[in-house]
Formats: sequence, C-alpha cells, structure tokens
Amino acid sequence: MLPESSRRQTILRLALPIIAGMLSQSLINLIDAAMVGSLGEVPLAGVGIGGYAMFLITALVFGLSSGVQAQTARRHGEEAWERRAVPLNAGLLIALATAVPITALCLWQAPRLLALINQDPAVNAVAVAYFRWRVLSLVAVAMIFCFRGYWNGIQQTGIYLRIILAMHAINVAASLTLIFGYFGLPAMGPAGAGAGTTLSLFAGLAIWALLSARHARTSGFLAGLPRRLTFATTLRLATPHSFQQLWFAAGYAVLFWILGQIDTRSVAVGHVLVNLSLLLILPGVGLGMAAMSLVGQALGRAAHQDAHRWGWEVVHLAWLCLAALALPMALFPEVVLGLFLHDPALVELGRLPLQLTALMIVLDAAALVLAQALLGAGANRTVMTTTVGLQWLVFLPLAWWVGVGLEQGLLGIWWVQLGYRCLNSAWFAAIWQRRRWQALQI
Repeated sequence: MLPESSRRQTILRLALPIIAGMLSQSLINLIDAAMVGSLGEVPLAGVGIGGYAMFLITALVFGLSSGVQAQTARRHGEEAWERRAVPLNAGLLIALATAVPITALCLWQAPRLLALINQDPAVNAVAVAYFRWRVLSLVAVAMIFCFRGYWNGIQQTGIYLRIILAMHAINVAASLTLIFGYFGLPAMGPAGAGAGTTLSLFAGLAIWALLSARHARTSGFLAGLPRRLTFATTLRLATPHSFQQLWFAAGYAVLFWILGQIDTRSVAVGHVLVNLSLLLILPGVGLGMAAMSLVGQALGRAAHQDAHRWGWEVVHLAWLCLAALALPMALFPEVVLGLFLHDPALVELGRLPLQLTALMIVLDAAALVLAQALLGAGANRTVMTTTVGLQWLVFLPLAWWVGVGLEQGLLGIWWVQLGYRCLNSAWFAAIWQRRRWQALQI
C-alpha cells in the first residue's frame, strides 16, 4: 500500500488537471457573456436562456462520461490492458445513436422548448437562434464525454486540461469573428457565439479522436464492435447519472421559481449565491472524479479495503480545499457580494445567506466526493435515487414551505438548504460505510 504522502500526491495529480479544466470552463462562460453583453441586455438574456436549455439537453448524455470511466478504471485495475478502450467504443456508438435524434428533435421544436423557459418574444428570438447553433454540437459533446471518461479512467487526466484549453482558444477566436463579422464574414450577432462554441467542440472532438487513434489502439480502441453485454453495462451505468443530472438542473429552475414567489430582490441575490456555490464546489467535483478512477481501479484489483480508504482520503482533501475557498465568504461576506451587487440593501439581504453558503460548501464535501466514488464502483442507481430523492422530496418542498408558506424568505430557504446539505453528506457517508458497493460487478 502506498505511504500517506504518496497517496495524497496521487489524488492531487489526478484531480488538479480536472479542476483546472472545470474552472477554465467557468471562465470561458464569463468571457462569452462579456462578448455578447456588448450587444445589449436582450441578446445577453437570450444567450443565457439558450445556454440553460442546452445545459438541460446536455444532461441527457452526461452519464456517458461516468459510464465509460467506471468500466475503464475497473479494466485498468484488472490489468486487462487490451480491453480498457472497449467501453469507449460502446460509449461512442451510444453517443451517436442518442445524440442525432435528440438534435433533430431540438432543431424542430426549439421555439416551443424555449417558450417553456421564457415568455419574452424578443429574448426568445435570440435564444432560439443561439440554441439551434449550440444543439448542433450535441454529438460532439456526447463523444467528448466518452473520451474524457476513458482517459480519466486510465489516470491520464492532464490530457483533458490541455485539450479543453485548446478548445477555449478556438471558441474565443471563432465566436469573436462570427459575432462581429471580422475578416469579411457576415456579423451573426448572438447566434455567432453559439456557432463559435459548436465549432470549438467539433475541433476538440477531432483532437480527442486523433489522440486516441494514436495511443489507445493497443487498448482496443476501434478494434471492433463491442459485445452486447458492454453496451448493456454502459447504458446501465450512464442512464441513472444522466437522469440525475437532468433533474438536478431542473431542481435549480424550481428553486428560482420559489424565490420568484418571494420578490425580485430574492431572485437577484439567489442567482449570485447559487452561481458562487456552483463555481466553488468545482474543486470538490474534480477531486470526486479522481476518487472515481482510484476506487474503480482498486476494485479491479479486488483491493476492497484500499477502495474504501481512497474514498475517505479524497474527502479529507476536499474538506481542506473547500474550507480554504469558503473562508473569504464567511469572514468578508460584504466584500464578496459587493463584487456582484451594488445596492447596499441587496448586499445586506445576502450577507448571512452567503455565510451559510460558505458552510454548505464545506459540509457538501463528503457528498460531492463519495457520490463520484460510488459511480466508480458502479452504484449509479443508488447515487441517482439518493440525489434526486433528497433534492425533490426533501429540499424543494421544505424550501417552498419555509420560504413562502412561513414567509421566512431567502434566509429561511438558505437555512433549509444548509440542513439538506448536511443530510445529503451524512446519507452518502452511511452508504459508503455499509460497503455494499464493493460487491457490484461492471
């Protein structure tokens, strides 16, 4: 067994490139908003609505990443080198078979889909044009999830960071050119941002494919059609995770609807609080993805005790990392909120909820890491039922009752959310300690 310092180094070596890639994705979203924002508030709102719709559609194929990664890590741990890329082959075919019809349906029904999210005709016109360009990339997104799962599964996470940085560079250049019509091209406006992002995703897919064709052939990449069992296993692992991601995203839409029942100020402050929390938990998610590979590989070696230990060691690192990130929000809430809100009344409204958010982020560490670790063990259905059940059957009903019914407002909802995060982490810790996941075969 590796010494303590070597185990920490292994975790960080796997997690840091993933974290950096995720943070860079958040940064590029801000850059996209800045580029479109210069065109006015209607284009900016339209791109925001179209982007959220794309986020919901992407959730339908999101589980392919964990489905491929869990199987690849298990084969890697078993030292079945020539079969490590077989789940990748299955994932790519599933990606193609699912993404193409979903794309066609979204292109056809885009106006109706966007009208469910926003009713302003001017904003919707922009949103539909942007969304139609973005949804053309769904095949590329689904396949990139598969490639990322394979390379993360064999502990080559640095490749993900290098490729995503190249994609971001292409995205900025292409979007600027198409939005404003540089080099003699027609100015597409907000739709150009969607077209530029789609172009960068297909460029990224080409890089992933060329890299895998060069280095993953010996692992079985494109060596033939996978067996029916591999397809079934990939779907069994991917479907619950995709379902979980879809309902997770929908849950935030319901949360903002609840805030809207209180007042507009609560919606504005709530947006800032939620976006900050989603940004700052990314290191926890990245560490969790490292745990997914480490647990899967340990189970492949039949090292059950080692797999259990990896989960808690990653949780401990996540606690330290998230606590360091949350500390400024806890100690200087007015300063942090002042970066986004310029009305003193809004800053005061968000002060205590932001401090609760800082505490939530730390308490959420166990759930963030152990949920991903359980995906590495193949317990995807358990993760889905726990996550969706607690969010939709506990948090959202209580948030409405306390915030709207009892008229406790934004602060009341954030106290409910704190309790929900505690329960979420405790529940995942109990599942991890029961160790039933160690008997799962993938």
